[in-house]
Amino acid sequence: MSRRIIFIAGTTAELIKIAPVMHELKRRGRRYGYWSTAQHSDGVAETLADLSIEQPELLLVDEAHARGVVSVRQVPGWLLSIGRSVAKNRRLIKSELHQGIVLVHGDTFTTVIGSLIGRIFGAQVGHIEAGMRTGNMWSPFPEEINRRIVGRLAHLHFAPTSREVANLAKVATHKGVKVICTGANTVVDSLREVRDSLRPTAFDLPARYGLVTLHRFELVRDRDAYRDVLYALKEFSRQFPLVILIGKSERERLHEYDLENVFDDHFRRIDKSSYRTFQSILMGASLVVTDSGGLQAECAALGIPCAIHRTHSEQDQGIGQNVLLTGQNIDTLNAFLQEWETFRRPPCLDQFQPSKIIVDEIDSAWNA
Repeated sequence: MSRRIIFIAGTTAELIKIAPVMHELKRRGRRYGYWSTAQHSDGVAETLADLSIEQPELLLVDEAHARGVVSVRQVPGWLLSIGRSVAKNRRLIKSELHQGIVLVHGDTFTTVIGSLIGRIFGAQVGHIEAGMRTGNMWSPFPEEINRRIVGRLAHLHFAPTSREVANLAKVATHKGVKVICTGANTVVDSLREVRDSLRPTAFDLPARYGLVTLHRFELVRDRDAYRDVLYALKEFSRQFPLVILIGKSERERLHEYDLENVFDDHFRRIDKSSYRTFQSILMGASLVVTDSGGLQAECAALGIPCAIHRTHSEQDQGIGQNVLLTGQNIDTLNAFLQEWETFRRPPCLDQFQPSKIIVDEIDSAWNA
């Protein structure tokens, strides 16, 4: 069997950021496969359709664990299921991966699992969005630990900017390891691919509004911190309408914390939607408040004023320009909300093509 390129992914964010790499490979006539850990299930089918990605060739979990991971307590059973699946399919996995390339993305549990599978079965491991660090082992947890583990497992590190290249200076000295600067996050390619085909959403949104997404474990599992930011945003929504996107895990926390009454006509709650619908909402937004690193990169490319409500960020894209890191401080967030219009910058979406750089390097590694 010929050597193959296999993407191992499990979350919607990973799919969004590997999709343009898949598309670039397809344009060049290169074979690749996609295997899923089903770390997320909510919205995955819609995301696959929106991004023109086929269903995974191999599901690395059993049916009982294919419903996604929405809480920390589900992780051990999910990991055990992956272990059983890998053992069951070891002959197929070995034949597919021997001397091939495994591509993983970001900082999830799936990123670590995919890297380990690649290593164990004799493939080169390429890490997309490599080298991001907050410098704090426990913030965000477990993402920062995941990044450091994958930093020791990958052979090809695709770092978005020179900052991430510098973070990988030590691993770059190891034999057989290469660090490549792609110039930007691959999310800019995904944005560019959908930009010209977006349609108005089915939601009756105000002419001007702000977009909110808050979903990270370290925030939503902290009752006081989650409540404080929601009430600060509710207060601001009296001046400027806000739309918040809510997923399954956030719905559970809102119910548990008795915070469902925070929302009203000014601070409107919408269930998480497909990728294209989300991009329509994002590109129509006047400002963004989020704890998402992916959305930070998108806003940096689009020039939209954005507050990152986290104590630390693993990247500096947009910070000091149209993006403000709040340090998870409510006073800092409120200050941003009072002067958000001063943060707007011109978009730079068309300046970078990171997926082409990644595929160029894969071709080079393949032929070495």
